[in-house]
Amino acid sequence: MGRHMAFERLHNFRDLGGYRTAEGRTVRWGRLYRSDALSKLGGADLERFTGLGVRTVIDLRYPFEIEAKGRVPESTGVVYHNLSIEHRPYDQTAFGPEVETTAFYARLHAEVAADGVKELARALELIAAEGGGPLVFHCAAGKDRTGLLAALVLGLLGVPEEDIVADYALSELATARLLADWTAANPGRSLRWPGWGRAPADAIRIFLAGLAAEHGGVEGYARARLGTDDALITALREALLTD
Repeated sequence: MGRHMAFERLHNFRDLGGYRTAEGRTVRWGRLYRSDALSKLGGADLERFTGLGVRTVIDLRYPFEIEAKGRVPESTGVVYHNLSIEHRPYDQTAFGPEVETTAFYARLHAEVAADGVKELARALELIAAEGGGPLVFHCAAGKDRTGLLAALVLGLLGVPEEDIVADYALSELATARLLADWTAANPGRSLRWPGWGRAPADAIRIFLAGLAAEHGGVEGYARARLGTDDALITALREALLTD
């Protein structure tokens, strides 16, 4: 099965299935998706999305982003949750070239992991909920907040770190299209920061190294900071893994 799913207006929609865990199990296809903003759905894109049978959407954006851009169309009939995991907004379009790309994103992920514990814990509960799939979680570009949550989920499932890093970095394939959309929506403006729209592998690698140093890894972080217990980890693996 293909990981990337082609949409006209969505540029970073993909299936998290197919990854192998260290114990030899596999993440189920068609159960958990990650995406950029679903508010862009319409026309043939909306028909294709509806055909996936998605039952739950977790929107990781700020309420002010949703007010400005909208949310997943109500016609999809999904159960919708807004869990704004980021608490320190940055206007990345205002950055200059002096902001180092990898260091910024690594710091951003660490901040979200520290600030968004309540929302991240709830997101994991929803993903693990029996019968809750198929489920999509998304933010604006589907790479930063979405990438962090994807890394936590895959880590708790037992997917090796290099596969987690590789999944994160796949968002780089969407950078050019995201940039084209921004340029079209902002005529006469230009971006000064070369890191806009990027998802450098080393950013999530540095973040994961920080979790390992402080908590022993993703599971240690989830237990210590999110209150994740054996029951939730078991439920998550039962819902998303297959032999």
